[in-house]
Amino acid sequence: MSDHDQLNLARYVPGLLTFLANKLATGASLCYRKHFGIGVVEWRMLSMLAVESDITANRICQAIGLDKSAVSRSLQTLEAAGRVRSQVDPKDARSYSVSLTEAGKALHDRVLKVAMERERRLLSGLSAAEVDTLVDLLGRLHAQVPYVNDYEPVEG
Repeated sequence: MSDHDQLNLARYVPGLLTFLANKLATGASLCYRKHFGIGVVEWRMLSMLAVESDITANRICQAIGLDKSAVSRSLQTLEAAGRVRSQVDPKDARSYSVSLTEAGKALHDRVLKVAMERERRLLSGLSAAEVDTLVDLLGRLHAQVPYVNDYEPVEG
């Protein structure tokens, strides 16, 4: 096996992004469960609904890239705890729109302070200009995802 037949994990960008995201998500989940009784997926639902209210589970899936079953489970957990409410979508009676309750908004506001401090710590080794560059680069990579996911290898 030659050197070019294996990944250089120190430079393989999808791996670096995945490893970073996994470690951040695990740490966030431990922190949020300990202090707020929710996991990172529930936090993602709360934060999405704080930005965009009265949306469908499908919209949440599209926006944050989680599969429908994970979103559905998290929304059921949040609804049972009184943090979100769902109602028949007036635009489409076959689906439901979801929004935060007052309790959900209050929980969001408490967790947001912790999430922002975690972000501050993550970025503390970068200058403001480097953070701007990072955000720009991540946005550009995000825009490439459909192109990447459209790739079909030729069998052979």
